[in-house]
Order: sequence, then C-alpha cells, then structure tokens
Amino acid sequence: MSFSTFAEFLAMGHHGLYVWSAYGITAVVLVLNAVLPVLARRRYLQDEARRLRRENTP
Repeated sequence: MSFSTFAEFLAMGHHGLYVWSAYGITAVVLVLNAVLPVLARRRYLQDEARRLRRENTP
C-alpha cells in the first residue's frame, strides 16, 4: 500500500468511509467490552452493599 499523500491514505481509493467506519465501530465495541463489565461489577457490589445494610438494620 503506497499512497503519495495523507489525503489519499485517508480516502483509501474511495473506500475510506467504509474502512475508517469499520475501524471506528471495532474500537467502540472493544472499549464497550472492556468498560461494561467493570460498570456492571461496580453496580452489583453497590446493590449487594445496600441489601446487606437493609438486612442488618433493625
């Protein structure tokens, strides 16, 4: 792959929109796969702490 300018590199022979949107969607999915389990764990632990406090209060 040899491009003479950066603009040609971004255009990818008129396939740039497809290529860069595919990279963007992939990056979003990877970030969500890393972040959502952390948020779910945090929410679970908060819910459990609330439940335990409710059970232990007279």
